[in-house]
Amino acid sequence: MLLDDQSIAFQLELKDRALGSSAEGITISDPSQPDNPIIYANEGFERLTGYSRADVMGKNCRFLQGRDTESATVDTLREAIRNDRPVVVDLLNYRKDGSKFWNRLSVTPISDASGKTTHFIGVQSDITARKDAEEASRKANERLRIVSQRMKLDLEAAARVQQSLLPSELPQLDGLEIAWAFRPCDELAGDFLNVIPLDERHVALYVVDVSGHGVAASLLSVTIGRLLTSRVSTSSLLVRQHKNEATPRVTAPKDVAKELNRRFPMEEQNGLSFTMLYGVIDLKTLEFRFVSAGHDPVVQLPKDRAPQMVECDGMTIGWAQDIEFEEEVIQLKPGDRIYLYSDGIPEAMNGQNDQFTRASMLDVITANRSNSLQDSVSTLLASVENWCGKRGPIDDVSILAIEATQPT
Repeated sequence: MLLDDQSIAFQLELKDRALGSSAEGITISDPSQPDNPIIYANEGFERLTGYSRADVMGKNCRFLQGRDTESATVDTLREAIRNDRPVVVDLLNYRKDGSKFWNRLSVTPISDASGKTTHFIGVQSDITARKDAEEASRKANERLRIVSQRMKLDLEAAARVQQSLLPSELPQLDGLEIAWAFRPCDELAGDFLNVIPLDERHVALYVVDVSGHGVAASLLSVTIGRLLTSRVSTSSLLVRQHKNEATPRVTAPKDVAKELNRRFPMEEQNGLSFTMLYGVIDLKTLEFRFVSAGHDPVVQLPKDRAPQMVECDGMTIGWAQDIEFEEEVIQLKPGDRIYLYSDGIPEAMNGQNDQFTRASMLDVITANRSNSLQDSVSTLLASVENWCGKRGPIDDVSILAIEATQPT
């Protein structure tokens, strides 16, 4: 059915109203005229740009561009218009008052019956809020990257400090062989161990396990490790020079534990505490005198008998003040071994959350009693790792072993 002139006029008016009331900016340009000028702009364009219709009629839309408009985006836009192709670009434009806004510009060529482009319709949308959010997100991610990199470097530095707590070189001791293994579950560990000659006759051994993981636990472990040195002074924890005494005196294990408990109350350590097994072996008598502060029992492996767990009850360091610690003594003979370890061994879990258990630990130690001390320690660590599977231990693993040998 042919439309009469009145119907055509009404439809044109309806389309014009629709274009005019659109919230988006809409322009129509005429490429048949020099410089492809604007021949139509709606109210949305006026609100968006601040320019009136009278300001923009007969001008090319490039007047919206400014100093910070990206030339590469402008080139993309020009190339599409030159080749009569539709294009969508995000363009930094300027309002009449000089303020910037991000313009999502969609340009569509309109063709006549012969296929010749007669007009371009441009639709402008203000996407400044989205761009600002993207930029804020980009800056936040960059700050996060920088902080993450700094934290990575700090963690690596902290890990190196922790490594310094481990025995760098095992002391060569007449009548005593020493072996150890250590496997942190993360970059920073709460476990640490050491072997420290105190004087010509006495050697200290300890394994410490700080509760929790991460930076706080690591810092506490480093602090404790720095205190547990053999430096002789009036304030030393391990070897103290008393007034009017010519020879420094080795501090009894129970007194070392008591002093640490006094210095590290849990409420002053962000809720952290630590277990410890600390002992001193007399190289002449082969007597090992030790104290346990909430730690797992010592494994004693006599040369010709089954292994046994030697308990030494004591409260975890930091839980309560004014605690007295009791000492236990193991008398070694040549060929006897003892093993100090953290709970990361018996409590190691496999994929079914079954624990490795103390019984399995004793089985491995017993099965390797004829191997060298270091081989037995390495085998125990490997057994735990195999038990845990691909995910590995979820707690730090520490092992410190000694074997009494025949003095030369």
